[in-house]
Order: sequence, then C-alpha cells, then structure tokens
Amino acid sequence: MIDVPAVDAEPGEVRIAVRAAGVNPTDLFARSGVYAQFPGAPQEMPWIPGMDVAGVVDQIGADTQTPLQVGDRVMAIVSPSGAHGGYREQIALPAESVVAVPAGVDDTAAATLPMNGLTARLALDRLGLTSGQVLAVTGAAGAFGGYVIQIAVAEGLTVVADAQESDLELVRSLGAHVVVPRGDGFADAVRAEFPDGVDGIADGALLGAAALPALKDDGAIATLRGYQGEDAPDEVARGVRFEPVLVSQYVTNTAALDRLRQQVEDGTITLRVADVLPAAEAGETHRRLEAGGVRGRLVIDLS
Repeated sequence: MIDVPAVDAEPGEVRIAVRAAGVNPTDLFARSGVYAQFPGAPQEMPWIPGMDVAGVVDQIGADTQTPLQVGDRVMAIVSPSGAHGGYREQIALPAESVVAVPAGVDDTAAATLPMNGLTARLALDRLGLTSGQVLAVTGAAGAFGGYVIQIAVAEGLTVVADAQESDLELVRSLGAHVVVPRGDGFADAVRAEFPDGVDGIADGALLGAAALPALKDDGAIATLRGYQGEDAPDEVARGVRFEPVLVSQYVTNTAALDRLRQQVEDGTITLRVADVLPAAEAGETHRRLEAGGVRGRLVIDLS
C-alpha cells in the first residue's frame, strides 16, 4: 500500500472515486514486468495494474462532452498502456471509456465487465459471423469465454464450447449448444460434432495451432496475445483468417461498453464474482489467479 499523487480530470476526462477494481490475467503480466520490456513502456515506478474499475464520478474535466454527472455510479476500462492502472482510489480516464453501471448491479460485479466484455465484443466483431453460423469457444469457463458464449448465442450463432468435467454445468448454463472436453483433442471433438468444421473460433484458452483443424477452409480465429499462425503454415495455406484481438482498440468505444451495460440489464450477460478482497490483500488475488481454477473474477475492494 503506497500513497500516490492526487489527479485532476483534464479536458475530455472524468475522474472516478474507485470503489472496486477487477483482477485480470493481463494484470499479472504487468506486475511480473513483461510489459516493461515493450518499446516505449514507462520506466518509472510504481506500475499500478488494473484494467477494470467501478465507482463514483467525482470530477468532470472542463469542456468534457459526457452525459455523466458528478455523483453517478459508473464502470470503466483503463487503457493497458502506461503505469496508472485501476488498483487505486482515484483515477482520471477519457470520458469515452466510462459509462453508467448496469441498473441493480453493485460495484464489485460491475468491475468484472468492461475489459473482458469489450474483448469478447471485439472478438465477435472481428470474426464477423452471422446468425446460423457455428462458433467454437475455448476457455469457455473463463470470463472472456463466458461473455463470448452469451453474446454469440444472443446473436443467433450456434456455439460449441470446451469444458472440463467440473465446469460442464457452468458452460451449459452460459448457453453453449454443444460442450466438448477441454484440452488435447479439442479440434477432433469439434469435428466429431461438426464434420465440415466450424466457421469461427474464439480462442480464450490460447490453444493456437491445436485449435485450427476445427475450422472450415477460409474460417476465422480470434486470438489473444497476438497469435497469427506463425507455426501453422498448412492452416494459413487453406485460407484460415487470423484476427488478433487487442482490447486497446476498444477502450474508447463508448457505444460498445454501453451496449454491454444494456445486455446485463436485459439478462443477456451475467456477471460472475469469484471473491472480493480488501486492497491490502491485492497480492493474494494475483497468487490465486496464477494458481488457476478461478471461475468468475476476483475483485479488489477500494471502498
């Protein structure tokens, strides 16, 4: 726990008194120093992780165009660039990155939605599938995978998803039409259900080349962490399209973030909180997430 300087909302920004911050795998990379190796990364300390926050608007910058007012309860996505993440009591963000929390949702649940929800939205937008087509989802029990399933089903896609035995009921409850075993053999299991292959894959489990045989010729895969089939020349040759998903492309997509809010309110999307820990135990959230098996999101309480 450290003190950091207070911030003011600049023109175009909204300042939030943070009440809750979601904990994501990308935060582990920031904390471990992986991002510090990238060109242009800030070198000063402290690096403050965190891409999801919820709280209360307490200042609006001059000439900022926003429907929000001081006192509004909001959720926001924090850009992964820079060293000023969401694990702090106060943060100023572009107004485009901030929307109202879903009606009836508390701060801890709201803090689980922005980053993973926008990543799911971006993945589906990049894949460009239409109603009636088939989407395979890996890592289906995770936050990203769960949102992909729910949004895809709402848009008329047929979803085949992976799950280990202990997650079968969870993945089915999210709306997957077909569930296959997680891990080795995923592509074969998908082909057993859909012999012609699927139209798209959202690869939340980072299977990479191992998932590609499940695709039809000219199918598409949304990948995390920049994978573009470097180790799969045969799949490239048969027309597989790679769509690396970088949520930084959507951090100021207000319409997409507000659409997620609406989908929570209408029941399309459900929010899953695994546990809430006080700020002084933030390190424990990282240890638990690294250990694996967390379902839903861990949240840091900054209230």
